[in-house]
Amino acid sequence: MEKYIKVKVHADEKKEKLVEKSADTFEIWVKAPAERGQANAAVRNALARHLNLPENKLSLIKGATSPAKIFLLRD
Repeated sequence: MEKYIKVKVHADEKKEKLVEKSADTFEIWVKAPAERGQANAAVRNALARHLNLPENKLSLIKGATSPAKIFLLRD
């Protein structure tokens, strides 16, 4: 089963926070800066922890350089 997850990211923030807007939409604040993929890695990690999944089940498929991202969740 595959599922698409939409994420709005706020990078380089003072506090980390995750808000679930709906079953497939999240807003995530991370401390990591938006450079060299650091924020993307932090977001993937936070999302995996929230969903109780290993990180390798989540793939960033759109938005590598944008605050609006789409991850693909594979079972």
